[in-house]
Amino acid sequence: MYFLKRPNTEFIQAFLADQRNCSFSYSQVGASRQSAPKGYTVDHNRLLLGNGPECFERAAQAIRQWKMFDMPWVNLCWPDTPIQEGVTVAVLISHFGFWSLNACRIVYLIEEHGATERFGFAYGTLMEHGEQGEERFSVEYHTNDGSVWYDLYAISRPNLLARLGYPLARSLQKRFARESKIAMQTAASAPDELQERCGSN
Repeated sequence: MYFLKRPNTEFIQAFLADQRNCSFSYSQVGASRQSAPKGYTVDHNRLLLGNGPECFERAAQAIRQWKMFDMPWVNLCWPDTPIQEGVTVAVLISHFGFWSLNACRIVYLIEEHGATERFGFAYGTLMEHGEQGEERFSVEYHTNDGSVWYDLYAISRPNLLARLGYPLARSLQKRFARESKIAMQTAASAPDELQERCGSN
C-alpha cells in the first residue's frame, strides 16, 4: 500500500487489524527453513557481532526488541510486538518522496541449543506487501570458538507493482540488509565497545 504522506497511527492500527485476517501472499509458507523455491531471489547476509554468551544474550534481546529495524527510513509497527508465531506486524518505509506500508506475519520461531545456540524467527508477506516471500532474522552462538553471528536470510519475488520498479525494490532490499547489520552490531555491543566505536568516528 502506497502513500504520498506518512499514514497516521490510527490508520496503521486499522490496517493491522484488517491484515490479521488475511492469508499469506505466497503458497510456500515456511520455505525459508530450507532452500528457496524456484522463481525466488535469495539474499543471505551474515555479520560477526562479537564473542561470548553475554554478546549472544544482547543479540537475542535485540531480536526480541526488533532492533534490526533501527534505521531512519524504516518503522516497525510496533517495536513492542512480542516474538510469537502468528503475530502480524507492518513495516512502514519512506523512499523517494512516498511511503509504503507492508504487512507480514511471523511464520515460525527459532530456538536451538547445543554446539550452536540459535534464536530468531521468520516472517512472511501478507496480501498488502510489495513483495512475496519470507525473511529470517536470527543470531547464533558457536560454543566451539565463542563467536556470535547475525544471520539475515530472505527469499523474495516482486508482486505486480514491485515488478514495475524492480531495480528500485532490489536497491531497497540491499540497503535494508546493510543497515540492519549495522543496527544489530550496535545493539549487540557492550557499553564500553559502543563508546569506543563512537569515539573513533
